[in-house]
Amino acid sequence: MSRIGKKPIKIPQEVKAEIQGSKIIVSGPKGALDFVCNPEVAIKSVENNILVEKAKSSKKTSAIWGTTAKLIENMMEGVSKGFEKQLELNGVGFRMALQGKKINMALGFSHPVEVEIPGDMEVKIDNNIMTISGIDKQKVGQLAADIRALKPVEPYKGKGFRYVGEIVRKKEGKKAVATE
Repeated sequence: MSRIGKKPIKIPQEVKAEIQGSKIIVSGPKGALDFVCNPEVAIKSVENNILVEKAKSSKKTSAIWGTTAKLIENMMEGVSKGFEKQLELNGVGFRMALQGKKINMALGFSHPVEVEIPGDMEVKIDNNIMTISGIDKQKVGQLAADIRALKPVEPYKGKGFRYVGEIVRKKEGKKAVATE
């Protein structure tokens, strides 16, 4: 049984949640998000809490139950506080700059790399640290993962994108052996 699914989801004071059948609309000071739940789980509003309950009893329902509760909880946090990921770019000659709604990067390829910023997200660049922020946790994490995948940190020199605070173990390079 899901421990996450059992817990009621507290609605913060500045957030409004509206349930329309299997759809939930959450709005707050940072914006609004909506989510259509699987028909195998039911959403109910009780006082200042939201309860996610099983509508059926199957293996799939047990799997979806806790996930749905956590997604709704993330929506509540997103519209009230927002989410943020920070990426750090290391490497000689590697650069990144904002040009309108695009990130222009020089990553050691023969061509510049451009990434389009989705409309509901904000990107800031300060020296070699990129901060991605928005209200949808999934979209913020996906954009950060997509950018990191362009040039993941390599283990020999540590060049490429890494999350701020991520520890990458460096490998020892090849050694020159004297020949006789």
